[in-house]
Amino acid sequence: MDNRAEVREFLTTRRAKISPEQAGLPVSGQRRVPGLRRSEVAALAGMSVEYYAKLERGTLAGVSPGVLDAIARTLRLDDAERAHLMRLAHEADGSNAVLRPHRRPKQWQVRPSLQWSLDAITAGPAIVVNNRQDLLAANHLGRAMYSDVYADPTRPPNFGRFTFLDSAARRFYPNFDVAADMTVANLRTAAGKDPHDKGLHDLVGELSTRSDDFRRRWSAHNVRTHGTGVKTFHHHVVGDLELAYESMDLRAEPDLTMTLYAAQPASPTEDALRLLASWAASNQTDTADGRLTTR
Repeated sequence: MDNRAEVREFLTTRRAKISPEQAGLPVSGQRRVPGLRRSEVAALAGMSVEYYAKLERGTLAGVSPGVLDAIARTLRLDDAERAHLMRLAHEADGSNAVLRPHRRPKQWQVRPSLQWSLDAITAGPAIVVNNRQDLLAANHLGRAMYSDVYADPTRPPNFGRFTFLDSAARRFYPNFDVAADMTVANLRTAAGKDPHDKGLHDLVGELSTRSDDFRRRWSAHNVRTHGTGVKTFHHHVVGDLELAYESMDLRAEPDLTMTLYAAQPASPTEDALRLLASWAASNQTDTADGRLTTR
């Protein structure tokens, strides 16, 4: 991806989100652009407007951490946005190459020990995904919960394709807009980590071509850290699920993330998970590639 264009669009969209009132600036007259003007960002960050305009045009190579911190504070960037800005700066000066994840073989196979670890988790779904949001591995409950995602014959199944190209996604995600925004923000974050990932380029190109909804959300340049929270789902067999999740990087393979889901004890979702386990055990059998097929 074009680093200068990424920097320009990221800073422009962040600037548009901050109103003069939020920045403590007086408002007078009609404003032609949403959010702050370049001159206002420059003044608040303690630099000349000419220098800030140069940075916003994409020239981040060699910029000091202090300048980047001043911009981040002025634009009120959250932790994920700050990290993204730093990665864009490292990419501009070439130092990001050291931090890029190892290229994986196209036919990556889950290690037996990793699958054993997933299978040892029996009370809730557990999955492993990569930065492109490919669903690479799951325990039995994970495969059952994401049976709609596994229904796609493409291997490995991908959450981006499912969310924007499969009509089942709008039933599976009751809060579809939230789920769609999270999916796109995860992909945008991955693009900042490894802008030379051809598989990610191809995926973004495919989704941009086939989904106006994806293209609109992608242009927002939102990023996020996928760490912890609560998600809601509607499974076609057991109904509504409200699950807390914890995501963690795998130390042996840091570009892979394991996400564990858990229901609140004594909740309707805990009962639904028991029903899901029973349904999966009695009506489904796991195939070698992760799909679930009716017996």
